[in-house]
Formats: sequence, structure tokens, C-alpha cells
Amino acid sequence: MGETQIVTIPCLSDNYAFLLHDVSTGATACVDVPDAAPIQSALAARGWSLSDILITHHHWDHVDGLPELVTATGAKVWGATADAHRLPPLDHSVSEGDTVTIGGLTGDVIDVSGHSLGHIAFHFPEAGAVFTADSLMALGCGRLFEGTPEQMYDSLQKLAALPPETLVCSGHEYTAANARFALTIEPGNPDLISRVQRITTARAADQPTVPSSLAEELATNPFLRAAEPAIAATLAMTGATPAQVFARIRAEKDTF
Repeated sequence: MGETQIVTIPCLSDNYAFLLHDVSTGATACVDVPDAAPIQSALAARGWSLSDILITHHHWDHVDGLPELVTATGAKVWGATADAHRLPPLDHSVSEGDTVTIGGLTGDVIDVSGHSLGHIAFHFPEAGAVFTADSLMALGCGRLFEGTPEQMYDSLQKLAALPPETLVCSGHEYTAANARFALTIEPGNPDLISRVQRITTARAADQPTVPSSLAEELATNPFLRAAEPAIAATLAMTGATPAQVFARIRAEKDTF
């Protein structure tokens, strides 16, 4: 396994971009481009050259800096075939089951529609990381602007099946607000209670709470725990399917 480095870059008010660097080849990818300047600064500080840009979905706060970054670096742009009509120009269009190549690293493309249709995630097994943007988030999931609860539930199940040690690199610093909601769904979860304490400490020190580990999400994120009988009971939904419980949790979060 080659050595990889991942850098979390705060952008705008609460967005994150990520750099994925393959040490053996020097290839570097950026995942999403909310704003070019912080990404260029992070590259310059490390002496890295940007070879590739991976776009997860079309929303402005994930692509606005893309033209400037492409002009500055000449990086090749990867994005979803299903989203190509509303993305900036792509050099490589991909769908679920396709792979992306960053130097010596290979990433698997996963369709995670729900927040938007055509939203994709990138899983790099050698790096032990998945870039999920606004699908699976730290203690949450993206609001369903275009997809159905069933679509998002299915998307999250794909991500939940990845190795538990996988780093979940998601797109926003929403974790503290997500934590307050999660406690209303599972107030007695000891793993959640201790995680909330760590989040509070981190945010007080202006430290990011992203990335998180998938194991941590499986233990504490209510959107990944819709099959737990205790959660169904809390919501007076005993006997409902996990997908139905998920839909209820998402609806509760929308009005929280």
C-alpha cells in the first residue's frame, strides 16, 4: 500500500474541500471546490501540484471555485455522467461502478443520490477514505432536495457497508447542530454522549470535526441507525421498516 496524505481545507463559512496526495507519484486530487484560494494556499504550503479535481455534485458551494482552480492548475476534472449537464466542463465523466485514478491510487465511484440526483461519492480503499460530501455527513446526512427518502436510505446503506475504519470526509461543518438533533433521537446512547462532548471541545477550539470514522458514524449517527429497535420505539414506529424509520428521522431533522 502506497503512502497517502489527506488534507481537510475549510472553505466559505462551513464547507470543506479535501486534498488527496499520493506520495509515491506526487499526484494530488482535490475533492470539490467551494473556493479556489484556500485550496491553492494549501497546495502551495506543501509544494504539491494539483493533477485532478473530483466533483461530488452540482451545488454552487461545491463547484464555484472550479473554473479558477482549473485555470491555475490545468487539473483534469472528474464528475458524474448523470450530473454533467449542470456541472462545469468535465474531462472524465463517471458512474457507479467506474473507477478514478489518481497517480497510483484507485477510487471507486458510488452513486449516493438523495441530497441531489447524480450525487456521487469516491471511495479510495488504499487511502482508507471515502469522500461523501452531502450524502453521509458527520452525525447526519444531507437534506433531500431532489431525491426520495428511499433513495437516500439506499445510498447510506452502500456507505455503511464499507470497512468500519474508513475515514468519512464529508462536505460541511454541521456536526454540532447534527449532534443536538441526534440526542433527541437516541438520548441514552453512551457513544453519542461521549462524542458530543468531544465535538463541543473541538469546536470551542475552532478545530474541525471532519473527517470522522465510519465506525463512529455507525455507533452514533441516527441516519445510519434506523434499524435499531430502540429508535423505532422512541419514534412510536415499532414494526416499521428501517427505510420508514429513516424517512421519519429525516422529516424530524428538517423541522428541528
